[in-house]
Amino acid sequence: MEIERVSYPRPWSENVFRAEIDRVTTHADRYYVAATLGRRLVGYAGLLLAVDDAHVTNIAVSPAYRHHGVGARLLADLGAQARRRGMASMTLEVRVSNVGAQRLYESFGFETAGIRQKYYENVDDALVMWRYGIAEADFAAVLARHGVEVDR
Repeated sequence: MEIERVSYPRPWSENVFRAEIDRVTTHADRYYVAATLGRRLVGYAGLLLAVDDAHVTNIAVSPAYRHHGVGARLLADLGAQARRRGMASMTLEVRVSNVGAQRLYESFGFETAGIRQKYYENVDDALVMWRYGIAEADFAAVLARHGVEVDR
């Protein structure tokens, strides 16, 4: 919750997190991964799996560990999981003002497809980004560059 609170102006509640994690085992349409350094949680990320698209629900990294590759490794793990689950593409929303995150997503081949006006807190716009062809070899190469094994 500490990372969530410092990462988002309107953080998810503990109840939302619990409901999401419950879905991992009860519906298998969610996937979450944690980044740790020793026993310290330094980041986390999640996916919502729907038909053949994987929606990145969140990626958050503790401020002390940002710009050290943690977010990239989390995104790579999500991408590998989406491939394992047979997804054809990935999508996400990112604040228009979060240029650093946009550059990260672009490095994975995500492209802007549109804008959701006032998506965040009914104030900030979001870019809608998509990465198609995640089953292809070029995406596997991106994941491998981030140290994530690809098994298909």
